[in-house]
Amino acid sequence: MTMTTPENWKLPKDFIWGFATAAFQIEGSLDTDGRGKSIWDDFARTPGKTMDGKNGDVSTDSYKRWKEDMALLASYGVKSYRFSIAWSRIIPLGGRNDPVNPKGIEFYSNVIDELLKHDITPFVTLYHWDLPQGLHDRYNGWLNKDEIVQDFTNYARVCFQAFGDRVKHWLTINEPWCAAILGYGRGVFAPGRSSDRTRSPDGDSSTEPWIVGRSLILSHAYAAKAYREEFQPKQGGRIGITLNGDWAIPYDDNSGNVDAAQHALDFAIGWFADPIYLGFYPPYMREVLGDRLPDLTDEEWKVVKGSSDFYGMNTYTTNLCRGGGDDEFQGFVDYTFTRPDGTQLGTQAHCAWLQDYPDGFRALLNYLYKRYKLPIYVTENGFAVKDESFIPREQALVDTDRVNYFRGTTASLLAAINEDGIDVKAYFPWSLLDNFEWADGYVTRFGVTYVDYETQERYPKESAKFLVKWFSEHLQPVSLSASTTVDESTVVEKSAAANVSQRGDRESTGSEAKAMEAKESNAKRSKHLRARVTRYFSAVLSFMK
Repeated sequence: MTMTTPENWKLPKDFIWGFATAAFQIEGSLDTDGRGKSIWDDFARTPGKTMDGKNGDVSTDSYKRWKEDMALLASYGVKSYRFSIAWSRIIPLGGRNDPVNPKGIEFYSNVIDELLKHDITPFVTLYHWDLPQGLHDRYNGWLNKDEIVQDFTNYARVCFQAFGDRVKHWLTINEPWCAAILGYGRGVFAPGRSSDRTRSPDGDSSTEPWIVGRSLILSHAYAAKAYREEFQPKQGGRIGITLNGDWAIPYDDNSGNVDAAQHALDFAIGWFADPIYLGFYPPYMREVLGDRLPDLTDEEWKVVKGSSDFYGMNTYTTNLCRGGGDDEFQGFVDYTFTRPDGTQLGTQAHCAWLQDYPDGFRALLNYLYKRYKLPIYVTENGFAVKDESFIPREQALVDTDRVNYFRGTTASLLAAINEDGIDVKAYFPWSLLDNFEWADGYVTRFGVTYVDYETQERYPKESAKFLVKWFSEHLQPVSLSASTTVDESTVVEKSAAANVSQRGDRESTGSEAKAMEAKESNAKRSKHLRARVTRYFSAVLSFMK
């Protein structure tokens, strides 16, 4: 389906956009420069754990090719880049008393500096599922609340200290639902624990996901508390969590199915969002899980409530919901894409759980903003074209289904902002590159840039060209009039002249020098800004050829 939007609708002036990645999915070089193991290292190497039997040892080789990827981002003219830091590159064994790896600090510091050199804002995720194996071995990782909260908070502090002078946008944890349910319930993600003994010799799917969920909530909250108290006053950034969750609509008007749609939202989103933004668990979750849903102490609730400066939103699809499902992880709600009349909700992606339905994207933005009342950063949104890995590269580059997906989503984004009044601050399509797609291996591609895994060469797809052009047309232009620069310089010169008259000849020399420095700085800044805009529109024009 398509959505038409008024031609004069624009994005807010402070809106940021860019592409997103995750460390384990792109970096490779798992044993390079002192990096420790993560829970995904050996899990991905275990036969049967990934769809194609492949692992993350090389992935897109971005640890070695990071400058090439920064240049790619610059060529796309993005305003921001969302990436994650590998905990085990920073603290190889993970713990608060374990040594910090200077090579890990150096790597991410170089990445951040290179981004800033290209006027690209770093948007940093602290945890994207790659727990240090040392902590899992030592005390069962996320299952041990008392240890993991302290170790994660320490790791966060190390990152704030090392990078916070340049990083002003922090995400603590990416998609805690996936880490808890897929890693400790279904057992399809690392560490692969489950009650299903064909999958894992260890684990209890009835209790462990909910225990892990509490640890993730508390780790986020205490890391945010540390940032706000120790770093935010001087560094001035923002910190939050990003949650996955797709829109849910009733299968039909049956009251049981109407309830089911809300129950789906409670289990997929409310499990984490309600405690963090409202200060309590969804009542329906308490009803279903009883004492299996671990509570928080009064002191912990105080730390958790209000612990995110914004709502981080990862979303991909919409589900039609029917009551009476048998999956507790989905709130006993049955998901389908097939309408009562037999038609499909939208275009089918390569992965079974994803269809294209842009109206759901807009509806979810409205739901989240009205419920949690905070600015929204869309930190992931994307589409995997069916069989893209099994067709020639030349065909894969013409990713029409992905273009249509982003055409619908961006139209919904624009309508939600301009017509519905939703405060959306950012949009990060997933992903910059085709990469290691967790349990799918390399079979599923989400990138707007095609990666030839044999040569590691990168090729922009039509979806990248579409997004670059779309944002060039919908971002409000930056004012670059010469008068602005003159006015700024005049203000500095007038201020300097006032100082001269008050302090005498000797001090006037210093004041004049400072005024000259300020004037030159303003001129450089204006030149830098012009260069960025020129580069941005050059990229657009090159894509349009």
